[in-house]
Amino acid sequence: MDTKKLHSLFTSSSGVSIDSRKISNDQIFFSLKGENFDGNKFALEAIKNGAKFSIVDSEEYKNINDQIIYVEDCLKALQDLSNYHRSLFDTKLIGVTGSNGKTTTKNLIYSVLNQKYKVIKTVGNLNNHIGVPISLLNIKEDVDIAIIEMGANHVGEIETLCKIAMPDIGLITNYGLAHLEGFGGFEGVIKGKTEMFDYLSQNYGHIILNNDDVLQVENCKGDLAITFGENVDSEFVFNYKKVNDVLQIENEGFKYKCNIYGDYNFSNIATSITIGKFLEMSNYDIQLGLDSFENDSNRSQIIKYATNKIYLDAYNANPTSMKAAILNFENSIKENKILVLGDMFELGSFSNREHQDIINYIENKDYIKVYLVGVNFYECITSKKKFEKYRSTKDMSNSVRLKDFKSMNILIKGSRVIGLEALISV
Repeated sequence: MDTKKLHSLFTSSSGVSIDSRKISNDQIFFSLKGENFDGNKFALEAIKNGAKFSIVDSEEYKNINDQIIYVEDCLKALQDLSNYHRSLFDTKLIGVTGSNGKTTTKNLIYSVLNQKYKVIKTVGNLNNHIGVPISLLNIKEDVDIAIIEMGANHVGEIETLCKIAMPDIGLITNYGLAHLEGFGGFEGVIKGKTEMFDYLSQNYGHIILNNDDVLQVENCKGDLAITFGENVDSEFVFNYKKVNDVLQIENEGFKYKCNIYGDYNFSNIATSITIGKFLEMSNYDIQLGLDSFENDSNRSQIIKYATNKIYLDAYNANPTSMKAAILNFENSIKENKILVLGDMFELGSFSNREHQDIINYIENKDYIKVYLVGVNFYECITSKKKFEKYRSTKDMSNSVRLKDFKSMNILIKGSRVIGLEALISV
């Protein structure tokens, strides 16, 4: 079935699904495959559960009935469908990629632009070769702007996602030590993320460029870059300071504020302001957007816990974001400091080195206690008595109750899979 005919079926449906267990009435089920599953096996079940059609790519299910639609490749069919659907609308599309801060930046941009425009965004972390197409299919005629998060762990993935989504505006939050296993090292990260700039340059799109980031400046070849930063040569020059844990950012005499923790969020906030100003929003509306911003759970949150203050950033972690969080904590908090650090993932052969490097960095710092959680940290070496190591969050929770500390400042940072947020309920 060609893409136009498939799109005709899509417009007659209530949307798409890739999970036969969560089908809504009249959705189209795409029978995607993975290493350990074959969606084709659930095509008939999806129909039984209310799907209007099931798209399959297995000859075994071809021509079973009128509700089973055969294609050569289900994933490609989904991607082609979303690309065709996106091409039918004048919706301005903003692509967001980078090693750290993608979701926070996406949500900030959404909060700002939503004050003036009809905006949609990637839901949750649906930012890969499957999630991006699903997000694009949410575009409707009344949508002014779509903000699409694009993740990657291999060179070539951002290029593919850009070809599918066709962004008009795009940005890289930063280049960091994330997904090193897939990218093959930091040079691979740079090459992979820069594919966003390459696409925009080749297709006359606008690049939102952090002029303080040397690597971004070096890798930006586009003529349509909108620059921002503390660098005075930027189109939008920002200065920032922290007032009672709240970031305050000034541009052309107007002081913006955003209730979000961490100096490393300065560029994320500045990005959202820059895009707002580029899209002709008033300072007042931009500030309303920042006021309405709600960060996702476990991201850059400050929590009062008994007599302690918890700085919770336990949704994701890699060496770059881990060091940034620790450095910000050091600069912000002068005494009564405790660290709880969880394992970082997808580092491959770099894992032991990067975890040990974190330990070496903090070994001589003035922390009262440092708790290391996860098998990777557990296997690292330290002789300092302030370090305690646990193989899992459960192991730590059986031995340590954070609420029993008195008037401590506690940074909790680690990858989501470690589940460090559970320590707050103990």
